[in-house]
Amino acid sequence: MNNRILFVEDDESIREMVESYLTKEGFLITTAKDGVEAVSAFFSDTFDLIILDIMMPKLDGLEVMKIIREKSTVPILIMSAKDSDTDQAHGLGLGADDYLCKPFSMVQLVARVKAQIRRATQYSHQNETEQTIYVIGDLKIDILNYFVMKENKPIKLTSKEFEILKLFVTHPNRVYTKAQIYELIWNDDYYGDENIINVHMRRLREKIENDPSNPQYIKTLWGIGYKLEGQ
Repeated sequence: MNNRILFVEDDESIREMVESYLTKEGFLITTAKDGVEAVSAFFSDTFDLIILDIMMPKLDGLEVMKIIREKSTVPILIMSAKDSDTDQAHGLGLGADDYLCKPFSMVQLVARVKAQIRRATQYSHQNETEQTIYVIGDLKIDILNYFVMKENKPIKLTSKEFEILKLFVTHPNRVYTKAQIYELIWNDDYYGDENIINVHMRRLREKIENDPSNPQYIKTLWGIGYKLEGQ
């Protein structure tokens, strides 16, 4: 079955170029030229991935992402000319799974798209005979249904935050370096950019830890990486 992508971009030339290229790659593309159209399309259909520009009329991409994250953990790839570390950290912190700076090559875009969809598909087709519910301290993690509870109250994680948490809960006490986390979760080579990992780890800790600066669950091994404690 062809994967469905919602592509949101106000620049008509970029929109048409990307739509044509991804269609040739076998994806089913729905386009939107502004944030209002994007939200309408999101609530009207089901998508495997959303590619989202930030600077758009009517409703900017970050506002669109906030609305989507209230309802869904669908992978979101930001594609933006805003390329500073601060912009990227902000977008990732609000719930994006990946961030691609303009200008970009179509080969790079397709690789990012396929990596995001492949990762999401792996979780949706998980073998149901495996353990799917883990209880660690006051956390209850249902890795099959993408559901996390803390002290019996649901908490909302982005898809990448959930995948990182799943990696740790399914391999307790195993140490992962930042490079290993990036390669396993993003399905891509690690080039030493710690920003993405740092942002996602900080946001995850803010949601699951009572004191994120003194974490109970995901511990930092300085100069090495991270590991999960609590089981």
